[in-house]
Amino acid sequence: MPVVAGVLGDGTVAHAAPSPRTDGGAVHGLTVEHRTDPLGVDAPRPCFGWRMRSAARGRSQGAYRILVATAPDRLTGRRADVWNSGRIDASDSVSVRYDGTALKPSTRYHWTVTVWDAEGRTVGTAPPAFFETGLLSTDGVTGWEGAQWIGMKGKAPNSPGAPMLRTETRLSRGRRVREARLYVSALGVHDTYVNGHHLGVPQDGGTTIELLPPGWTNYDARVNYTTYDVTDLVEREPIVTVACVLGNGWYNGRISEGSTYYSEDGNALALKAKLLIRYADGTSQSVVTEPDAAWKATDTGPYRADDIYDGQTYDARKELPGWTTAGFDASTWSDVAHVPFEARHPDVKLLAYPAETARLMPRWDRRPQSITVITGVTGQENSPNGRGRVVIDPDRTVTDPARAAAASVTLAAGETALFDLGQNMVGVPRYRLRGPAGAQVALRFGEILNDDSTGADGPEGSLYLANLRTAKATSTYILKGDRHGETHQDSLTFYGFRYVSVTATDTVTISGLTGRVATSAIHDIGTLTTNDTSVNRLISNIRWGQRGNYLWVPTDCPQRDERLGWTGDTQVFAATGLYNTDAGPFLSHFQDTVVDSQAIYGMDKAQFTGLAPGGRYNFPAGGSGWADCGVILPWTLWQMTGDRAVIEDNWPAMTRYLDWIHEQTGDTYAGQGSITGDWLAPQKTSAQLMSDVYYAYAAHLMARMARAVGRGAEEKSYDVLFGRIKRAFVTKYLSTEGGTLTLRSGLGPASPIEPGADPNQKTEDNTQTALLWVLKLGFHETEAQRRALVGLLADNIGNDAAYKAAHPTSSRVGYAENTLSVGFLGVNVLAPVLTDAGRADLAYELLHQDAMPSWLFSVKNGATTVWERWNSYSEDDGFGPVSMNSFNHYAYGAIMEWMYAYMAGIARDPDSPGFKRFVLQPHIDPTGRITHVAGTHESPYGEITSEWRTKDGGRTLTYDAVVPANSEATLRLPAVAADTVREGRTPLARSEGVRFLGHTDAVATYLLPSGRYTLTSTLR
Repeated sequence: MPVVAGVLGDGTVAHAAPSPRTDGGAVHGLTVEHRTDPLGVDAPRPCFGWRMRSAARGRSQGAYRILVATAPDRLTGRRADVWNSGRIDASDSVSVRYDGTALKPSTRYHWTVTVWDAEGRTVGTAPPAFFETGLLSTDGVTGWEGAQWIGMKGKAPNSPGAPMLRTETRLSRGRRVREARLYVSALGVHDTYVNGHHLGVPQDGGTTIELLPPGWTNYDARVNYTTYDVTDLVEREPIVTVACVLGNGWYNGRISEGSTYYSEDGNALALKAKLLIRYADGTSQSVVTEPDAAWKATDTGPYRADDIYDGQTYDARKELPGWTTAGFDASTWSDVAHVPFEARHPDVKLLAYPAETARLMPRWDRRPQSITVITGVTGQENSPNGRGRVVIDPDRTVTDPARAAAASVTLAAGETALFDLGQNMVGVPRYRLRGPAGAQVALRFGEILNDDSTGADGPEGSLYLANLRTAKATSTYILKGDRHGETHQDSLTFYGFRYVSVTATDTVTISGLTGRVATSAIHDIGTLTTNDTSVNRLISNIRWGQRGNYLWVPTDCPQRDERLGWTGDTQVFAATGLYNTDAGPFLSHFQDTVVDSQAIYGMDKAQFTGLAPGGRYNFPAGGSGWADCGVILPWTLWQMTGDRAVIEDNWPAMTRYLDWIHEQTGDTYAGQGSITGDWLAPQKTSAQLMSDVYYAYAAHLMARMARAVGRGAEEKSYDVLFGRIKRAFVTKYLSTEGGTLTLRSGLGPASPIEPGADPNQKTEDNTQTALLWVLKLGFHETEAQRRALVGLLADNIGNDAAYKAAHPTSSRVGYAENTLSVGFLGVNVLAPVLTDAGRADLAYELLHQDAMPSWLFSVKNGATTVWERWNSYSEDDGFGPVSMNSFNHYAYGAIMEWMYAYMAGIARDPDSPGFKRFVLQPHIDPTGRITHVAGTHESPYGEITSEWRTKDGGRTLTYDAVVPANSEATLRLPAVAADTVREGRTPLARSEGVRFLGHTDAVATYLLPSGRYTLTSTLR
């Protein structure tokens, strides 16, 4: 089983972690609260999950028995001393609730499950797994044994120097330590050491360190703590030393301006911790944070300044060697004092963090692909923008990636070394310096380099920083003059960057620069690949964008003075995010934050908000598309994970929101309004229309969720609400005047707040986003109208000469044929709606398009992550509007949901959440450019695979699929006739366990039991 090991201050592993438990049996993949062997579980009735593995076709679970015990050797039917569920005749293996005696806090429980198949035969018993409870309290008192919020006595908020706190405690003599746990939280962020070792967490068979725990919440509603197994760090020492650096984090910085917990005078940083040591003889000892002589503090150390937006300043001359270990003389340090946080926020909850923490991921670290040494600027008088170009020293410039990864560079004052890591990423730099004491080195971070366009903010070839706006994003290091060199890695901030610009006030040598990738998206569970290199690059860009922006909360961007949890971005990307990574607990925790924000910032404490947590930029009204995240995210989590608890937990908040909208608009059945609308769409749609469709969509999802949790009356009421919204919408927006069907999406203005928008651009009728949503929701009265709407959509996308001639004032005139014109609220429905409407050809045309606006436009222009704008940059036109121009923004990456569900063909069945029954529906590329697609997704039941190839000039299809045990799939396979679909030489309809459902529109449909399939079909 994985055990937390310590990490030395330089990031190396202090104690090796044991090998992880083998997972090769017939019953495997055991999880508690959707995590493997979790520590600090706060749920009083946690949910269990497991998977079956079987080579036999059609094998499913018929019964199970869960055993929970206080020791692995008690996991038998007669000896299980916590819970024996008995044999339960059910196929459930996802989110099975604990139903035993009340769990005790700070206790490790061992568990296993035995599974029988549908025929009553034993499948197997899983190897024992464990989970460990947290303090099982929310008041910040119970279980904390007197621990208080403490900070440096007399320190004024925002005064120079980060607080450094430490304590030493002698362990009980003659007693062997059996286990030790550290429960720790911070108002701000903490960087904590135990006996000189950096706190570590298990990762990839080893150990890594977290970045900025315990993350970001609405601090006046909830604060999180994290749990660490520190047994290895204390069991061999007579004295235990706990030391911690406190950073401002999100609690005390500009990022929280406008938040109810924010103070212009600054918030006092604080630590709350409990170290629980249990001895082999059954006794225990605790070390807690309290304002007594055992704890001391100082702000005179090397951590001089830190801010989420502005970076970190570290003065190595002020280092205090040995301050994290026993025996350090802290007699001159200040005392600590109680920080009266509870008095200010008496209702706040202190809860265990329920997901994987944000951490450094060594396997994704980036080394330089090139190093450019810049000695000056030239050519200002001849450059188009008057800024000139950088002067490069060819002797010190390294362009070979293999050499650049290991190269060192010596810089004089006034020179610049520009490192290209080859990938836009999020995290912190690690670097090694050698130079005189007092030399100051500044690292600046950017996503792209300046060109010679008018939007550039420096000479061609230099680092482009204008899009950071007011964020300084600088790592400053002041050398102590160690002749052997000195290594540094920031720990109290993060950056979004591909390029690092290094300057110094004196001659220094820099080497070993590494981009340390930080993310909360630590477990990839989905893969996609094709034979098209540009599409593969897009897939990679989407994945890297998710890694960078899933950092404690799902943010919009990681680099500028924003980095906020915008809810609109979150909801459009959520399905893609859950296909890619095991993000269920992460997004469920964010939903908790969304509900907190509803009560703090939402109108009438009912409206969900445009962002969470915090109040920076939170708009109080007109939130459609963003506020609806409070309904869409629970729906998506339920659909992807199969856990209905997310519906029940959020039902009161969701119904309060829908009721509030009706209170605002009454029997008009209009939406609440939207000040964002279809954000950043090239073609403008009425913002009120977008609000109306999202109101309908939320009502529809509420009806589906009500049915799932047995709320029949509410299901009917939401169905009625949906019908009334539809009638009002059709009456208002669908015109048949003159015998021509028109969707009046130009009825009303678009977003009034969109930065960089053309103030003269008007909304238009028959926009792509409006047509897509009308088709998705079925907002038409006849089949003829539906076909007409599909035709209008196809014409808009096609955008040929005839279309442009017929619409001379349309914004579409300025764009190429077969281009999209959607913004944030159209991007995730575009390809799915087209494909469902029988126009997969158009979906693929849009996927392959690389003219603006398109997904591959950014790829063609050198992107390594998805951009905020379709036109964030182009080699022809330069930079997009600088007021809001991120080069790492995942929202437009929502196309990847379609890639999984339609291109690869791994689609969820809405009537069977969690992939218990799912759909395999590979869609062949009609353009012929993609001839091979392979996709996998680790569902709650096991890994689904779907892979297809076309051969013989597109006449033959080969298809490989895996349906996990205890699940089944509806297969919809392209075929000119059903009898051409074969498994080997046998028609698939006659294969074992397969049921033929029909053949329509050149697609053969089957119900597949679990198993592995290799099929062929004739396409034409």
